[in-house]
Amino acid sequence: VQLVESGGGSVQAGGSLSVSCAASGIVSSQYCMGWFRLAPGKERERVANIDIYNRTKYAESVKGRFTVSRDNAGNKLYLQMNTLKPEDSGMYYCAAVFSGTACPVSVSNWRYWGQGTQVTVSS
Repeated sequence: VQLVESGGGSVQAGGSLSVSCAASGIVSSQYCMGWFRLAPGKERERVANIDIYNRTKYAESVKGRFTVSRDNAGNKLYLQMNTLKPEDSGMYYCAAVFSGTACPVSVSNWRYWGQGTQVTVSS
C-alpha cells in the first residue's frame, strides 16, 4: 500500500491551496480516507476525513474553509483549503483505514500513511 501526497506549498494568509493523495495497493472506495496535519510542537491532528459513504467530518478549526473529496475511480483523495491562516501551517498527511462504518477518531487507528507534504501560510 502506498499513499503519495502532492500539492501544498507556501501562500499568504487568506489564500488557497490544494493537496492531493494518490493511493495504490488498495481499493480506496472501501477505505476511510483522511487528512491529518502535524505542526511544530503539536500532536498530529485530524483535519478532515471521508468515509465509504462519502460522509465527511472536519476539525472545528477548518470547518467552512476546507473541503475533502475523493475520486474512487482514480483512487485519489483531495483537500481544498481556502481562507488559509498561519495556524494551518504544517505537514499534511494522507491516511487510510479499512472501515465499513464511521472513520476512526483516534490517529492511532489509521492504518496507512503517506510521507506528507508541507503547507506554509505566512501572515
